[in-house]
Amino acid sequence: MTVTESELTTRLTDVEDPLVGADVVSMGLVTDVTVVEGTAEITLAFNAPFAPAEIEIGNAIRDVVTDLGLEPDLSASVGAEQGFETDVLPGVKNVIAVASGKGGVGKTTVAANLAAGLDELGARVGLLDADVHGPNAPSILPTEDQPGTTPRGDIVPPASDGVRIMSTDYLLPDEGDEPAVLRGPMVTNVMMKFVDEVQWGHLDYLVVDLPPGTGDASLNLLQTLPVAGVVIVTTPQEMAVADARKGLRLFEKHDAPILGVVENMSSFQCPSCDDEHALFGSGGAAAVCESYDVPLLGDLPAHPAFDSERSAGPAVRDEANAMRESLLDLTETVADRVGEVNRRRVADHADEAGDGVPAASAVER
Repeated sequence: MTVTESELTTRLTDVEDPLVGADVVSMGLVTDVTVVEGTAEITLAFNAPFAPAEIEIGNAIRDVVTDLGLEPDLSASVGAEQGFETDVLPGVKNVIAVASGKGGVGKTTVAANLAAGLDELGARVGLLDADVHGPNAPSILPTEDQPGTTPRGDIVPPASDGVRIMSTDYLLPDEGDEPAVLRGPMVTNVMMKFVDEVQWGHLDYLVVDLPPGTGDASLNLLQTLPVAGVVIVTTPQEMAVADARKGLRLFEKHDAPILGVVENMSSFQCPSCDDEHALFGSGGAAAVCESYDVPLLGDLPAHPAFDSERSAGPAVRDEANAMRESLLDLTETVADRVGEVNRRRVADHADEAGDGVPAASAVER
């Protein structure tokens, strides 16, 4: 029995997006179906490599194709027709900003472990340390080399294992305890240098570690880069949560998708007995998530094993580290959220184009 492309497409309506709750055809995620000599070539509007939900959808599609007696050949492609094409960082699929309302909440540690975690999943990853006044990412993801340059003078970021990393730390002279004194225009110049003059190559994810607060660097990023989503990091204390709300509002006002909130130091986990104690209160991040209808991406305890600056690298890379599984879970959750936001965007774009696809906002979140 010969299976037509129309019949295959109809069968694919049985495949549901596990996070959105609609089928992949009605969402506009199936952009091309071709059946050639027993092989079903299917192009999907996927843009979050190694996200567990997209892997699950792909496997479900393969099962449908196989059940019809065909050989599956799946590929992922997005572009201008789905609203993804951009002239800024054209080789970077997803920019994930990691932000916090105040300093000292572990934002850089979360950003560095997220970047390393995505690399652990198999993705091509870069980390941009945009915290120009406190560039600490290289201490968590150390590199053997300094940045290189191309013949035209562009910067080539060094790699920490598989993660390409660029930081203000590489651009400033080593003056010990002297602070980096950079006024507003200089901050803007540094940010534009990172955007215009760094050769990131092809990346699945560029994690951007923003400085704390709602200042120039965050605004410059919003105005310059196509941000796939923002991760807000806070601790349970009332003041940190209040500042996290302000940071979240900044991104919301600029229509940057909020991937969710990470509560760091959610409790103290005793390394001897594994008991947990809520030293800084509890429920702060959950309250923010409820107020703004965003997910709680994860809660990370205060644990000696999470002090990455005292270790040989990020905790997520150490198989013996007590925090590794929690960090890998967080990484997969963030990747899934990026994929979910992107797929809703595809559905919304297809609906606006009049292709008969229901708007993602109409699908229960």
